[in-house]
Amino acid sequence: MGSKNKLKRFSDNERFENVVQPTREEVEKGMPQKGNWARELFNNDNPIVLELGCGKGEYTVGMAEEFPDKNFIGIDIKGARFWRGAKTAIDEGMKNVAFIRTQIELVDLIFAENEISEIWITFPDPQIKYKRTKHRLTNDEFLRKYHKILNSEGIMHLKTDSEFMHGYTLGLLHGQGHEVVYSNHRIYQSEGAPDFVTKIQTFYEKQYLEKGKPITYIHFRLKF
Repeated sequence: MGSKNKLKRFSDNERFENVVQPTREEVEKGMPQKGNWARELFNNDNPIVLELGCGKGEYTVGMAEEFPDKNFIGIDIKGARFWRGAKTAIDEGMKNVAFIRTQIELVDLIFAENEISEIWITFPDPQIKYKRTKHRLTNDEFLRKYHKILNSEGIMHLKTDSEFMHGYTLGLLHGQGHEVVYSNHRIYQSEGAPDFVTKIQTFYEKQYLEKGKPITYIHFRLKF
């Protein structure tokens, strides 16, 4: 992507009503929307679903189309990427989609306890090297952050092409006593996979499938 194109996207994000771009300092001081995102951002009281590391926002937008009675927020630090999803939502008049440009590690500072109903982690970097464990989005520290903002019935979803990430997460969940509701290491080759898991596909997911790469999925609840 050229620098001019990036600058235009950054400029668009500044004026898009469905994009929030707080500084780290603003997040750490306390977001004014914290605890009231549904009312402040969507003007309703519908459940909030997060997609962490949303990339171009395809999954966030796709889920919002499928579930108009829920609010969807995509989170990513790269605004030039989720610009595509934000613009699509605006062009199609979707009122239940928004994006926040921030680091995922700050998620428990952005949202209040019990404010979120679901969290999706879609195709994250598996951070395979041991020294990168602290950056895996399903490590113990991140799971505790998610548990803090999820409501009592809150659920988690992990969809990935990394068998390593799938196995690592599944082992951690079982080892810590969390509830694994459903797990499948080849959702497109196995019967019984939920429709909403296979119906929405990202650009890169389609490429993975064309190459015959298995896509895995885990649906779980945190029980700290």
